[in-house]
Amino acid sequence: LLPSMLMFGVILASSGLLLMIERGILAQVGPPPPHPPAGPSRRDGRDSPAELELEVLRDTRNRTIRALCGQRSMPRSVWELPPGQRRTVLRHLLVSDKYRFLYCYVPKVACSNWKRILKVLDGALESVDVQGKMDHKSDLVFLGDMKPEEISYRLKHYYKFIFVRNPMERLLSAYRNKFGEIKEYQQKYGVEIVRRYRKNGGNSAGDDVTFSEFLRYLLDEDVERMNEHWMPIYNLCQPCAVRYDFIGSYERLHADANHVLEHIQSPSFVRFPERQAWYKPVTAETLHYYLCNTQRRLIKELLPKYILDFSLFAYPLPNITSEFCRQ
Repeated sequence: LLPSMLMFGVILASSGLLLMIERGILAQVGPPPPHPPAGPSRRDGRDSPAELELEVLRDTRNRTIRALCGQRSMPRSVWELPPGQRRTVLRHLLVSDKYRFLYCYVPKVACSNWKRILKVLDGALESVDVQGKMDHKSDLVFLGDMKPEEISYRLKHYYKFIFVRNPMERLLSAYRNKFGEIKEYQQKYGVEIVRRYRKNGGNSAGDDVTFSEFLRYLLDEDVERMNEHWMPIYNLCQPCAVRYDFIGSYERLHADANHVLEHIQSPSFVRFPERQAWYKPVTAETLHYYLCNTQRRLIKELLPKYILDFSLFAYPLPNITSEFCRQ
């Protein structure tokens, strides 16, 4: 599996990936290893199969990032980014001076819970279990609000981490949440999406956007101007310009979160919050249902916008073959 992913990274770095998608050659490249679930260590000192798979996954991810970010055209620091891209990443890097870390938050990848943890560590919140709507701005320190010399110092000396998620699963989660539950998004985006992509859609309240209409909207959007809930992770956190010390995954959320909390030496009473009872996760079956009921052409055309998230973070491209969908 590892050679297949390394070949995938080399192809990506040489800018041939989009051509491969167009020609369908990617089907010949082996998929990356699955994101394994967290598992206990073996008492005999040997690694469990899940731990071995995790090591392969992380090695694959690190090698692919190095292959891409080592290209001359890629940024080596945030100061080499265009102003708009630099503003985006600095707005998404949260700072803890007390525990000396930077966390790049990615919407729809448990960022609300991480923000709760930051507020508890800073003393602004008593417990991660405090109920109520999450305030995503107050009592948080953003790297973008600091002076250039303060930004450079923290980027150089602080522990930096990010959490990632399967790109299509993240998009589906954003779609279900924002257009199924939040009136502000229905009015701001939903009304326009329906008006733009549906005949006689002028009377819609924006609460009936279909997944296909949402994907068509993303296809027509400029990546740099996207809402943060569906902007690619690469554009939000710039893993070439910011060398992250740890990349956690949504699939191993609690295990990877505990790893970070141990590394920053957080107090023992600070733990990653349990999933709320009302939360309805996107299951593999739900994702496949939506993808298999969406035009394959639409998904294939959208993939290039998120291809860096798939490749850099070792997620397989979605299986939308007729044979798979018939199952």
